[in-house]
Amino acid sequence: MKILATYNIKGGVGKTAAAVNLGYLAAAEGHRVLLWDLDPQAAATFLFRVRPRVKGGGKALIRGTRPLDGAIKATDFDRLDLLPADFTYRNLDLLLDSARRPARLLAGLLAPLRDEYDLVVLDCPPSISLLSESVMHAADLLLVPLIPTTLSVRTLDQVTEFVAGFDGHKPEVLAFFSMLDRRKRLHQEIAGDLPARRAEFAVSSIPSMSLVERMSVQRAPVAAFAPRSQAAARYRELWQEVRKRAGLADLSLGQDAPAAG
Repeated sequence: MKILATYNIKGGVGKTAAAVNLGYLAAAEGHRVLLWDLDPQAAATFLFRVRPRVKGGGKALIRGTRPLDGAIKATDFDRLDLLPADFTYRNLDLLLDSARRPARLLAGLLAPLRDEYDLVVLDCPPSISLLSESVMHAADLLLVPLIPTTLSVRTLDQVTEFVAGFDGHKPEVLAFFSMLDRRKRLHQEIAGDLPARRAEFAVSSIPSMSLVERMSVQRAPVAAFAPRSQAAARYRELWQEVRKRAGLADLSLGQDAPAAG
């Protein structure tokens, strides 16, 4: 089982859109996928038409009184499950602070699921906190979407410095440009310059497109409701890079897209 986390210190940069589309595309190839929505705003949960509630809330999960598999919900798509967000997740840092070895806690909670899933996608809230530290200790690959602006790109340095300070397990960091608008000079300049200087950049990027914003109207991945669109094509390109970096097998040959239920 591989663990992928979509993460950025900043909000509004396309983390959830990436998590939802990549999770869908992984399932489309035939992988068994669990997406855990860790953000109390519950955007990914909303997109998958699941009620944003976990019995016992975040406290029950963190303290182990409710196992993760008891909170998992099916989505409308084959091989793609969701562990929904709960508004009590806003207190996860406090709960982790009172736990033993909080940095290792998420990895421990996910360990019993190794025989059930090939890929776990963690959709993370924007912050630097005990929760984000626990996510990074659990993740094999940290996927960092960046809007090509000076302040947004600065967060990549903060993330890589944060990860570099860990003892033991460190996730591989893979950054990609999100909401890229090549009509803007600054976007062009940063998108042309930064990947040449930073080895952790993906070749793929996600352009700024209204179709991605329509995910909240369709309540589905763009790769599901508009599979032949340019937006879906860009997410497929990103998934191919992510799959290779994560070390997952290519199961695309002979597979159909996950059917809606």
